[in-house]
Amino acid sequence: MLNERMVSLGTQRSVIRELFEFGKIRAAEVGADNVFDFSIGNPSVPAPAEVNETALKLIREGDPVSLHGYTSAQGDLEVRQKLAASVSSRFDFPVGPGNFYVSVGAAAALCCCLNGLCNPEDEVIVFAPYFPEYKVFIEGAGAKMALIPADIETFQIDFAKFEAAINEKTKAVIVNSPNNPCGVVYSEETVKKLGNILREKSKEYGAPIYLIADEPYREIVFDGTVVPYLPKYYENTLVCYSWSKSLSLPGERLGYVLVPDQVQDHDLVYAAVAGAGRSLGYVNAPVLFQRICAECADLTADVSVYEKNCNLLYNGLKELGFEVVKPDGTFYIFPRTLEEDDIAFCERAKDYNLLIVPGTGFGCPGHTRISYCVPTERVERALAAFKALADSYQK
Repeated sequence: MLNERMVSLGTQRSVIRELFEFGKIRAAEVGADNVFDFSIGNPSVPAPAEVNETALKLIREGDPVSLHGYTSAQGDLEVRQKLAASVSSRFDFPVGPGNFYVSVGAAAALCCCLNGLCNPEDEVIVFAPYFPEYKVFIEGAGAKMALIPADIETFQIDFAKFEAAINEKTKAVIVNSPNNPCGVVYSEETVKKLGNILREKSKEYGAPIYLIADEPYREIVFDGTVVPYLPKYYENTLVCYSWSKSLSLPGERLGYVLVPDQVQDHDLVYAAVAGAGRSLGYVNAPVLFQRICAECADLTADVSVYEKNCNLLYNGLKELGFEVVKPDGTFYIFPRTLEEDDIAFCERAKDYNLLIVPGTGFGCPGHTRISYCVPTERVERALAAFKALADSYQK
């Protein structure tokens, strides 16, 4: 007898992946230039030149044995020292190498945190709109997801609904800022209030409620937006990070969990994260890219392309009558659909070769995610297709 849940996960692609595969088929039929694929968050901006230069230098000059050999399970010590120096300097928040667990991307970082923290029947709170895999990760850790509906006017936190959802089973809260799919950054006011509530509720229930900050888009922000560094606002915060977006390295699967010293029972929490990594088989993240990312930790890919695409889409969609909250960052925009049924809307969009993702999968029906990490020329040409789609609702 097989694990039915795993069979189900293995046979059902995510909506995003299904749309991505549909795009390939459609491109073969009508030509790639005639398909406006905004389905998947695959960075279109190349990695900084220093990434390849560092890789070549390491390969040419490094010790070929250690370059491809095992490191400590939690990551190479020198790598973690460099990461600690980078984080301490950039965020004015002192950390050391012992605070880092290097992981196979942010997904593995999240799974290590959830499996390390949660016991069966624990609850993890998530705010809509949210990255759909959170539910998979949470349930994979034996816990249950509690979803807080979105404030669709701002996409900041609805604190009344949040407070009402916290109970004695609440083990953790996941926040994703800048947010996939809406691009909004939680304001400092929001973050302060979130920390105060978690502090009060932890005291009320006699156990820490952990804040898990999922931050792969931290550096992709526009107009001088500042992303509050959450460990400075709430002591029981674990940070999950990835270089997939900031350095345009999604295929290299490199990230980390940061467990600051301020976390209650720090040593035990870190041990739980490391134990989860061991249990899940996530020890010893790819060594070459551990070293590359450590050397390039202070760099960011050119986000000006994403900002230009964002402005083109935001202004174009507004002119066509779409209601949309302007993103502060990421490479996603999340307008309301022109009919209540967002799945039907996205199906109709296919008639115009527009591949966009229904908001239902992100816990926010009546919206659609448009991933604009694509060449700017595609955005420019797609505006006519969006107009034709909008016009079809006037007929």
